[in-house]
Amino acid sequence: MEEEWLWGWDPTPGIVSVWAEPDGRAFVWKRQPGTTVRLRENARYRPWLLLASLQDLEHLGAGLLPEGPSAGAGAAGVVTFRELEGPGALRYLVSAEDGRALGAAVLRGASARLGQRVGHLRDLGPQSVLVLPPEEQYLVATGRTYFRDLVFDDLRRLQFDLETTGLDPAKDRIFLVALRDPEGRTETLEVTADGDAGEADLLRRLVARIREADPDVVENHNLHGFDLPFLDQRAKRLNVPLALGRAGLPGLRHRPSARGAALGRGPGGREADAMRRARYTVPGREFIDTLDAVRRHDFSARDLPGHGLKAVAKHLGLAGPERELIPGARVYEVFSKDPERVRRYACDDVKEAAGLAHLLGGAVFALARMAPRRYERLADAGPATGVLDPLLVRAYLRAGAALPAHESGDGTSHSGAALHLFATGVARHVVKADVASLYPSLMRQYRIGPKRDRLNALLALVDRLVDQRLDAKAKAKKAPPGSPERHTHEALSAAMKIVINSAYGYLGAAGLTRFSDVHAANEVTRHGREVLGLLCRELAARGVTLLEADTDGVYFSVPETWTEVDERRVVSEVAALLPPRVRLEFDGRYAAMLSHEPKNYALQPYAGPLLLRGVAFRSSRAERYGEDFLRRAVQHLLDGDVSAVRDTYVDMVMALRRRRVPTYEVTAQVRLTKAPAQYLSTRKQRRELPYEALLTNGREHWSLGERVRIYRATGGRAGLLPQPEAEDAEPTPRTAHGAPAGEDPRDYDVEYYVRLLKDSFAARLARGLGAEDFATVFADPEQPSLFTASLADARPVLNVVRQPTGPEFGEATEHTEQNEDADVAP
Repeated sequence: MEEEWLWGWDPTPGIVSVWAEPDGRAFVWKRQPGTTVRLRENARYRPWLLLASLQDLEHLGAGLLPEGPSAGAGAAGVVTFRELEGPGALRYLVSAEDGRALGAAVLRGASARLGQRVGHLRDLGPQSVLVLPPEEQYLVATGRTYFRDLVFDDLRRLQFDLETTGLDPAKDRIFLVALRDPEGRTETLEVTADGDAGEADLLRRLVARIREADPDVVENHNLHGFDLPFLDQRAKRLNVPLALGRAGLPGLRHRPSARGAALGRGPGGREADAMRRARYTVPGREFIDTLDAVRRHDFSARDLPGHGLKAVAKHLGLAGPERELIPGARVYEVFSKDPERVRRYACDDVKEAAGLAHLLGGAVFALARMAPRRYERLADAGPATGVLDPLLVRAYLRAGAALPAHESGDGTSHSGAALHLFATGVARHVVKADVASLYPSLMRQYRIGPKRDRLNALLALVDRLVDQRLDAKAKAKKAPPGSPERHTHEALSAAMKIVINSAYGYLGAAGLTRFSDVHAANEVTRHGREVLGLLCRELAARGVTLLEADTDGVYFSVPETWTEVDERRVVSEVAALLPPRVRLEFDGRYAAMLSHEPKNYALQPYAGPLLLRGVAFRSSRAERYGEDFLRRAVQHLLDGDVSAVRDTYVDMVMALRRRRVPTYEVTAQVRLTKAPAQYLSTRKQRRELPYEALLTNGREHWSLGERVRIYRATGGRAGLLPQPEAEDAEPTPRTAHGAPAGEDPRDYDVEYYVRLLKDSFAARLARGLGAEDFATVFADPEQPSLFTASLADARPVLNVVRQPTGPEFGEATEHTEQNEDADVAP
């Protein structure tokens, strides 16, 4: 049963896409493993939903029947029901031949009961009804999942990328499309005539090529944020049908999503205020945006220089040495002079998108083999509500058990995780000991699950996932590097880790997840604090200097005479004292570390590039010139060369004052949170640089959530740079008066950015230097002092700010209680 909860129970292999309609029709596209043979299955299913009561269907009279042979389930208009077992609120599984008719019947009854019109099932609230999208109804009911017996390389994947004359589909055009087919061949499709006729012909050829290649998956970077919405709007203006799916027309459809295109934008942002964000979908193919995989990767790794395709491809080694680069705003201009260069540029884009999808997309592919959702929906879903919830819903229905409704909680707050900062500044000979999935491990160790999960399904899923992840990791290590087998097992391991690590968050998300239980989450947190306290205390007793500790692990500095063998020995000794299911592992060693604040630090490996962690060192809103300075200065500080830190600061100050720094480097990217009318109503009381930059540059309309790059220009004016479509290229700056700049105007406020360099970016090095040395390093180079101290003997410093002592770390009576709970020797 637990295997069925995790993997489903229908063994049908090779499903690559599912499309279901509310009228009970389902279309299933399958690929025979190891072949290019594709089959389509036309199926029927009974649309269903869960209700807390049958009251809103009583008006059907004889048309509402219990499930069974005598129910006449095949008769049109008959609604059948089955009462599920147990105390859950959502206990009536009702179904009909047509989902729209079923929903209409419930709404009609609810409207009569409430004495007012109820327009949508969601208006009844999650305490009264659970309704899933048609595809998920089909997958949950049948126990089917995607990709059974397939590996990632069995998929037929196609990438396409638009090149446009600008970013506004209301006035700009598509002039070229790069396309990479499932066999890896690249080509470009281009306009062959001016005006609407030429662009319309290009779009028809694109549709024809996609249908001819017949991919299972269509991919690109920022596919849902730019390519598909731009393509959709241009096609509508040109009256070109976008029959991109496997079932022909209609073309692109919309589905709700937390991220995607903001549909219905209008003047003043009013429509954007009310309109939900949406993504695009078609029958028979899955649209995958590699930007989702990049964001998911960076959320955990925090190692990417940005999220744009070109920056990520370069960082991950996907960009070749001959990669063509053109600033986004100049692509159309370059095409008119050197079209071959733009063709190379566009083809490089789709090649890199394909590589990125293969490198980072395996985990979602593996999730689709578990969770009853469309592959493309899992790609942008959160692991708690997007993966665990569907798994748990399927488990309960498979067991015939009633589901609890969402509860808002009893007001108990969720206690935060333990986080300790022991020292700041520069430490040497640093080790990280990793606590592998601490909170899920404690849930398993002490059998802590949601009180309302009477099947213990969440713990059962975590148990299975942990065991099978270890098996997948072992198989990945045995498989040849670069082989499909290794890629498959590594992807499966990564997918399971995503779900495992979300279990605790799922537990503590009061009101947001079906089985949330803040009391259980707090019990897990309590055990976590005890384990972390024991861990820190025992490490300190072995002669190390603690730097930082949280539920992910501990950083500590060891004596200079220690070898890696000594470091591993200490970790192993402490690991043996922890509860049996909690694993402490040696996770890495580093030459030096700058500890700034909790979760904000820089690491210098013994071999390899500098690693920066936390928003103090990496932020999408930070000015690039400052981050560039910070990276170089931190490197020198960790090398122990304080004089070089000074030289780096002087170089940047002088580059600013001589305007050698491009304007783009001083811009900040900000997200607009006020509609035009809202800002204008308070403008007299308080002026804000982002909106002033828009207004100064002639932008009277903008949308909520839109991101813009702004800077402070001379005389207190506001400068604006247009955004590239995918954050890939440095945009062409505009002057503070709004005119497009043929050359970079470099009209930024120099002294403002000099002050920002010292007060914001340089300040992040303060904990690594003594007060006098800090003042000397960051003194104004053009205002020399008669008493400037020498930096010849200056060295980085480390400041111990606390010790692992006191009740928080389990001393005295609490020490004994912790050890008794953990079943380990004191």
